[in-house]
Amino acid sequence: MNAIQINNVTKRYRDVTALDHISCSFEHGKIYGFLGRNGAGKSTLINIIANRIFADDGTILIDGLPAKENMDVHEKIFCMSEADLYDSSLKIKDLFKWIDRFYDSFDAEKAFQIADKFHLDVNKRFKALSKGYQSIFKLTAALSLNVPYLIFDEPVLGLDANHRELFYDLLLKNFESNDQTIIIATHLIEEVANIIEEVVLIDEGKLLLQESVDTLLESGYCVSGLASEVDHYCQDKNVIGNDELGGLKLSYVIGEKTQLPQGSNLQITSMNLQKLFVKLTEKGGE
Repeated sequence: MNAIQINNVTKRYRDVTALDHISCSFEHGKIYGFLGRNGAGKSTLINIIANRIFADDGTILIDGLPAKENMDVHEKIFCMSEADLYDSSLKIKDLFKWIDRFYDSFDAEKAFQIADKFHLDVNKRFKALSKGYQSIFKLTAALSLNVPYLIFDEPVLGLDANHRELFYDLLLKNFESNDQTIIIATHLIEEVANIIEEVVLIDEGKLLLQESVDTLLESGYCVSGLASEVDHYCQDKNVIGNDELGGLKLSYVIGEKTQLPQGSNLQITSMNLQKLFVKLTEKGGE
């Protein structure tokens, strides 16, 4: 099977369970949103997939191959993360040379072209770059690798609006021209809502759901009106959260819509992905 398969993965740090028997999969040829609140375990799982740390229990397979300490998966996956894993004393153009030595699939010419689009000075040393341009360098490196699986952990950290738009544009063009799976772990959910195809949501180290964006948005909706009417309408429904102001109430519901009672003053509206995420993780954190 062409996929990253996470099988019952657990990771503990002394008294803290960062990942608690997580099982999910990232199938080849899709763009995923990997979502969760701060401390949910996203970066821990990404670092395990990338072989930077190891799980206490469970396994990870990449295209059916064990990921742990396996050089056969080296050219299959690349992870761009918040951590600065590069020699900060080297110039950007020299870092490109080193990446080219480590990855057969690295396209150095493409890297310089992308750097030019971002106005990244390749003659500067990594440590001389601003935080935003350090992120741009790491994005440039990732986008220049033609590996089957690309993971971005908070990719737009420190980027201004123009640079974020450019990154998403380049990412989509990359996806269209290469046979890849892209996994984006981010808190900027509304920015990626129109890009991602499927959501993997974890909370407190556990998997809450894995579902297509279309299915999630079709199944989630909001009911608003007088609190008593809203409560009556929602009494047999899966309510994942509420907002109240005075005698008015807004309930967030997952499931099939039913017809409003005749003469009802209630309103039903759609729920966006960010609101769905917030309410699901509020419930998960109770």
